[in-house]
Amino acid sequence: MPRGKNKLVKVGDLFLINDVSRMVNLSQKRIREYEKEGFIKPVRERNTNNRLYSSFDVAQIQQINHLIHERGFTLACLRNLMVLAPCWNIFDCPDKEKCAAYQIPWRPCYEVRQYRETLCNGPCERCAIYLNRDVKKERILEPFPRPE
Repeated sequence: MPRGKNKLVKVGDLFLINDVSRMVNLSQKRIREYEKEGFIKPVRERNTNNRLYSSFDVAQIQQINHLIHERGFTLACLRNLMVLAPCWNIFDCPDKEKCAAYQIPWRPCYEVRQYRETLCNGPCERCAIYLNRDVKKERILEPFPRPE
């Protein structure tokens, strides 16, 4: 199938990295960096091993890019955010009050989803929060030593 400059090539409901790059206005290299850093996990095409991105992946890429380039988060800070902050806050959920993850904020969304329905429409195993679940939770603010 020929690819034109402005035509998106969909493989089922998935997009190739070249098309995602144009959709989110990021280089393919930057998108692969987000994958390497553990913020996204595209599926791989069985025969060619090409990365395939869903609409959920594209939304994750856009939000991660926003947090890094517009909000000023570093990669390390963003990784900590993924483990410490609730999903509805990170991804700016417009209907958070209706979501079980919002109603049980002390549990990560992927745990809540095991026994209650959440509003997230993407698969947990491809979400940045789930992908960073093994990052050690560290204290962000250390107490200052008291002057004597």
